[in-house]
Amino acid sequence: MKNLFLFILFLSLAAIGCKENATPNPNNPNLYGAELSSQDAISLGELYTQLDSNKEVENVKVKAKVETVCQAKGCWMNLTDDAVADKSVFVKFQDYGFFVPKDIAGYDVILEGKAYIEETSVDELRHYAEDEGKSKEEIAAITEPVEEIKFMATGVEVLQPE
Repeated sequence: MKNLFLFILFLSLAAIGCKENATPNPNNPNLYGAELSSQDAISLGELYTQLDSNKEVENVKVKAKVETVCQAKGCWMNLTDDAVADKSVFVKFQDYGFFVPKDIAGYDVILEGKAYIEETSVDELRHYAEDEGKSKEEIAAITEPVEEIKFMATGVEVLQPE
């Protein structure tokens, strides 16, 4: 009986832990995480310019297009900008406290937080490739760490397509 109880408890905790947490803000159904400030959003191109002279930029608000989203939970996304198509920004969410919907690739978003440059290890790159649903061959082809622009978002607003 004790083992049955422990088994049910374990299954319940696993289900809660794996629950997708793309719960929008009740005041704005397109907002995930904290409210955004009233400051104007900059483009990714402007962010890249600021990061050329600094390794990190705090309290910045950016508008960009979602390129890809973690298909496991919505716990990260890559942003792109047509004006600087050769670069992207990898976004995670503050304290793993919120996620975004998994189906927003192609949508524009406004996000706020901290941008920084950091090296991503091969193991981490392979993990993200797996989350994205890439093939085993594509994952195995990742053999070098990459220095990339990252963003720790405190809040994300998904803009509705026009």
